[in-house]
Amino acid sequence: MLFFLITLTVLFFIFLSLYNQLVAKKNQVLNAYAGIDVQFKKRFDLIPNLVSTVKQYMKYESETLNQLTSLRVEAQSNRIGSRARIEIENEVSQAMGSIMASVENYPELKASENFLQLQRSFNEIEAQLSAARRTFNASTTEYNDAIEMFPTNILANFMNYKQRPLFEIANTERQVPNAQELFDN
Repeated sequence: MLFFLITLTVLFFIFLSLYNQLVAKKNQVLNAYAGIDVQFKKRFDLIPNLVSTVKQYMKYESETLNQLTSLRVEAQSNRIGSRARIEIENEVSQAMGSIMASVENYPELKASENFLQLQRSFNEIEAQLSAARRTFNASTTEYNDAIEMFPTNILANFMNYKQRPLFEIANTERQVPNAQELFDN
């Protein structure tokens, strides 16, 4: 009888430990995603200033600026899930990259102190966002591993924990840049 009680107590503490580990990993992923959200908010706060500054110079780039503005609004709405949010954020990054590349065609914009300040802020936010994405991906990988590995997979299945997506770069960013095209411009 004593052996049975000791075994039951040990099993209970093992279960409790595994449960707490899974909950901690899930919360770590949520915390890392919130860290990305903070960086997105900083970037979204910067976008209107950047767009209004750039609009003064870039008459022909209005389609990209309008796309960026609409993506900003869509990403800030609370009606989208995390997977859709990741896709929108990738589109925002592409649009911002397109704007920054277009700046080369506007020497007076490149020389504008207001734009240079916004560009520095944008670069800083992008660096922080990159670090937040790495933290999120590390936390998410750890969480995904925990819900797939034995014995925590049994408990995770019981708790209805599902795998979470990682932040990945868009396929267009995976392409190797053509150095000759850069020199031709």
